[in-house]
Formats: sequence, structure tokens, C-alpha cells
Amino acid sequence: MPISMSSASLPVFTTLLRNLSHCLDKAEASAAARKFDVNVLVQARLAPDMLPFASQIRIACDAAKLAAARLGGLDAPKFADDETTFAQLKERIARTLDFLATVPAAAIDGTEDKAITFPVGRDGTTRTMQGEAYLKHWALPNVFFHVTTAYALLRHNGVDLGKVDYLLGATVPA
Repeated sequence: MPISMSSASLPVFTTLLRNLSHCLDKAEASAAARKFDVNVLVQARLAPDMLPFASQIRIACDAAKLAAARLGGLDAPKFADDETTFAQLKERIARTLDFLATVPAAAIDGTEDKAITFPVGRDGTTRTMQGEAYLKHWALPNVFFHVTTAYALLRHNGVDLGKVDYLLGATVPA
């Protein structure tokens, strides 16, 4: 039996974002144990020309909610992109998860051939792809990229995270 568009998207986005929130929880605990303000990590970067940690969270959330909305023909919630604290970033993840929970599988299933037009870059350029290609080759890789980058930024800054935190999140056995 073929896999559905909804099963290839909604649970994947949900798991990634829940696990990302778990990584933020671990960063808060690490900062408390090491006695520093976790919010200094909001602007962390691996290179001077890369987007900071907060942007990685924003883009991961936006990529997931916009993919679900575009595929499902729904309006995605709009967020202000003004988070400056870990608490605000965790709230953004939670609001994205709340939205994903409302997306009916039936709205996404059958969209393999639907034309999806979306912005690429900051100059107003757009691209159009068929739904299945958009999901496989744009949306999923985009979410994975930004969640992985956020994970790498936390690891780089000494947060005790491992692959199992990325893959299993809060379901990691104690």
C-alpha cells in the first residue's frame, strides 16, 4: 500500500518539532546547571554569515506549518518573528504543533499532483512544484535542515544532547 501525503508529512513535522522542543528543554537545564542565562544562545551561530539559533527555530516551524497549509489549501497562522527568549521560542514551537494538530489528513491526502507555488529567497522569486515533489524535495528537507542546525548549535554550545534526543526527544528512556 502506498504511503499517504498526510502520513509522510504531519507526523514527521510533529515528531521533529516535539523533539526540537525537548532539545530546548535540555538546553535550559544545561544553562541552569552551568549557571548562565540560556537566552544568550538565542543569537548563537556556527559562522558569522549564518542565521542565528532563533531563526533556525522560526524557519523550522514556518516550513512545517506552511507545507501543511499549502498542501491542504489552508491558511497558516502568522507569527511575528520577534522571539528573543527560549520561552518565546518554545511557545512558537507549541503554537506550530497546535496548528499541525488541526490539519485534517484528508486535506493533504491526494495532493501529489497539486501545483504548489511558494516563495524562494527574499527577493520575491517563486517556484512551483507538484505536491509530492514539494513535500519530498523542499518541505521535508527544509524542516530537517533547520532542526538539525538548531541541534548542532546547542551541541556546539555544550548542551548534552545525543542522536537519541534528536530522534526520540522526550521519549528517551531515563
